[in-house]
Amino acid sequence: MKLPLLVFAAVLTFTHPAAAQPSDGPQPLPPLAAIPVPRDAAYPGVLKLSVDATDIQRRIMRVRETVPVAAPGPVTLLYPEWIPGKHGPVGQIEKLAGLVIRAGGQVIPWRRDPADVFAFHLDVPTGATALDIEFQYVSPTATDQGRVVMTPEMLNLQWFSVALYPAGYFTRRIPVEASAQLPAGWSFATALETASRDGDTVRFRQTAFETLVDSPIFAGLYYRQVDLDPGAQAPVRLNLFADRPDLLSATTDEIEHHRELVRQAYRLYGSHHYDHYDFLVALTERLGGIGVEHHRSTEIATGSGYFADWAATASVRDVLPHEYSHSWNGKFRRPADLWTANYNVPMQNSLLWVYEGQTQYWGNVLAGRSGLVSRQEALDALALTAALYDIRAGRQWRPVEDTTNDPVIAERRPQPWSSWQRSEDYYSEGQLVWLDADTLIREQSAGRRSLDDFAKAFFGVNDASWTPVVYTFDDVVAALNKVQPYDWAAFLRVRIDDVAVKAPLDGLSRGGWRLVYTDEPTGYFKSVEARRGGVDFTWSLGILVGKAGEITAVQWEGPAFKAGLTVGAKVVAVNGVAYDPERLREAVIAAKTGPSVSLIVRTGDQFRTVPIDWRGGLRYPRLERIPGAPDRLSAIYAPRS
Repeated sequence: MKLPLLVFAAVLTFTHPAAAQPSDGPQPLPPLAAIPVPRDAAYPGVLKLSVDATDIQRRIMRVRETVPVAAPGPVTLLYPEWIPGKHGPVGQIEKLAGLVIRAGGQVIPWRRDPADVFAFHLDVPTGATALDIEFQYVSPTATDQGRVVMTPEMLNLQWFSVALYPAGYFTRRIPVEASAQLPAGWSFATALETASRDGDTVRFRQTAFETLVDSPIFAGLYYRQVDLDPGAQAPVRLNLFADRPDLLSATTDEIEHHRELVRQAYRLYGSHHYDHYDFLVALTERLGGIGVEHHRSTEIATGSGYFADWAATASVRDVLPHEYSHSWNGKFRRPADLWTANYNVPMQNSLLWVYEGQTQYWGNVLAGRSGLVSRQEALDALALTAALYDIRAGRQWRPVEDTTNDPVIAERRPQPWSSWQRSEDYYSEGQLVWLDADTLIREQSAGRRSLDDFAKAFFGVNDASWTPVVYTFDDVVAALNKVQPYDWAAFLRVRIDDVAVKAPLDGLSRGGWRLVYTDEPTGYFKSVEARRGGVDFTWSLGILVGKAGEITAVQWEGPAFKAGLTVGAKVVAVNGVAYDPERLREAVIAAKTGPSVSLIVRTGDQFRTVPIDWRGGLRYPRLERIPGAPDRLSAIYAPRS
């Protein structure tokens, strides 16, 4: 083919001999060693992994592992870096210590890869058939070191923290036999199948390394198991661990709401993708908080009062339906660029607004349908989410799609200006986008179809299979069009890819409701404040204040921002009198007709007086019915029969 003159000239310029000559100055060094690319081939042998988790006082897990090898020569062992459900490179390699590798009783030198510190290179000597590995996982002893996973009453054993695995293979093709030694007399729960138990040592049936990592253990001194689907071929169990035995008590109605969650999920998705499912729930103030999905289980650490103070915990009761929904969306069906062959291939998060955003939507809806929260609490929770994005300043510069990179960019560290930076908004703004889609389907179909139909058609395929099926953006669009013909590609691109100052609140108005602000908080809002342990003036002064007076959030370009306040400052006085949450509320009310609010704040060792120019009184979000409009929101939250 004859090239155009300009293209031909460009090719000549690019291939000119002078361009291939090295320039003056340093050149890069070659890598220490190549890390084998994972391939879909069976690993030649079965890994043996043993974890001693009995040292709960020093919070150290001691690991012994045997990795069979087929031939002498170079081998690379990997410590998991990209953790499913975390969406980022958050493997805690810094907590691996005391690594010793032997072959035939002889210590084998290892070299950490300086460019990929999660990789360890070594040479297997002639005649060796296996590598014997020892190391410790020195888990956090204080919260500033990371999430606490061991306490005197319970522990959370996550296999990705206590295992090395051979590079060069898909993790689903690496078989492993694992065992765990637990503290004396402790009970445990996991999605793994138990092969045997000898005293406090539990041995699990052989499984794939991929399944092992996806099947963590909760164990503890105080334990209760509840069958949530009696008589089912695929059992669903609620496994509760607590700091004290009295915290395990629950009323018949409270348990029934959890059983109804299972029934409502089956009616929504029309399928299940597990042979059994285990909720692993820690009712604790000592173990670190967590909410991470797995295919046949979920790790949740909520406050100790989940049952003991049921009336005050509405704001955390959508966590179980959220994580349970991930068995369908995220684990069975997952974005194609989030599936990786092993735990050291980088994930790509571009579809987290489906993976997490739609799951956030269904978590809220299923909480309402099951009675875990009342219809009013579900609406109040939705109002709080809508109000957050109603004033989200970061929408001026950053699209939702870009926030899917936040688990990699920020690794979930606290942000100084979260309202401007946008922190993982694919969750809750994604929820609003899917509400918009649901109400639009209902409107376009005159109520004959809804997003429920999409959930059943998209996530409900291959009933009882738990072999993952991946999806792309085009797959999502095609499935929506089968439910209700529409330009769904444009609908989603505008809301996900475009920068837009206006929040996606059309789902509210199409649902028959509107967002309003009043001077009285809803009961749900009070529950959120109580859980945080502070007071929320986001929609008035533009700040969140913690229980000790510390400022934990400042709304970008809000009144407090304009007054020069920042996260980390501490309020010590309100209008010249010692700080008290109620005193600050009263001052905000009084400022409508009297002097403005004046704070004395401390930053480090400096004190200053800060007047805040706000005359609008207290403002709290809630939803209000639009007279005469169809009440589609109530239809969405109504239980299915």
